[in-house]
Amino acid sequence: MKDTLPGLGQLLEDPLARQVLSGRRPWVLALDYDGTLAPFRPDRDHACPYAGVRDVLNRLPTKGRSRFVMISGRDASSLSRLLNIHPIPEIWGCHGAQRLIPGEGEAVIPLTPEQQAALEQARALVEDESRTETKPCGIAFHWRGLAPDEKREFMARLEPRLMELAGRAGFELHPFDGGLELRLPGASKATAIRSLLEEHPEALVIYLGDDRTDEDAFKALKGRGIGVLVSARPHASEASFWIRPPQELLALLGRFTSLNPKARRPEYAQ
Repeated sequence: MKDTLPGLGQLLEDPLARQVLSGRRPWVLALDYDGTLAPFRPDRDHACPYAGVRDVLNRLPTKGRSRFVMISGRDASSLSRLLNIHPIPEIWGCHGAQRLIPGEGEAVIPLTPEQQAALEQARALVEDESRTETKPCGIAFHWRGLAPDEKREFMARLEPRLMELAGRAGFELHPFDGGLELRLPGASKATAIRSLLEEHPEALVIYLGDDRTDEDAFKALKGRGIGVLVSARPHASEASFWIRPPQELLALLGRFTSLNPKARRPEYAQ
């Protein structure tokens, strides 16, 4: 894991990136949402993209040999609503356990009855529904916006109970930047990245992410694609490059719009 990473200028000069940006190689641009395309907010239901991001995404292809996809810990339907673009791209939700392909439907790893019961018990642990994010195959508890002492109390009360439920029902308990999550074993953003690599062997897969849940995706891309850390400040990461949001993020995404000969006029969902 590198403590310092080369920046946008070096990324644009990378030999693999130049193959794509010169139009000589197809690409799959995989994008995380929270912290990458949108700043974190205590109210996660109003985590809108940075200004200009929707316009750029609307000019990127969602189908074909070169396209963009979304990979998120969020439920796919929730992410589709926040993106508010049309047509929507392919979305991998719930850390790779859910896949939504527009026009083809949604696939989700099914839960056992024991796992469904465990999620119900976990949901009952927190009275404040704004702190609870229920997903098709997991549940996350958010402490973003709490004072430090409130966060410590929240975690101390919740973590032992969630660990007990995870062990009993066959879940994994994962911390993330802002909370704790019960997740299906083996479900990670690397799941989505490996599938994209297998399905598009000729394309360069480039993944943009910001926090610890994205490190699995960066690792899966080692020697096979490009991982890009999106962060206001650099930190230790398995990514290959680092860019700052939103200016450098928009600059990089804009390079891919120029590769789309049929750039779409921005069209927002109603």
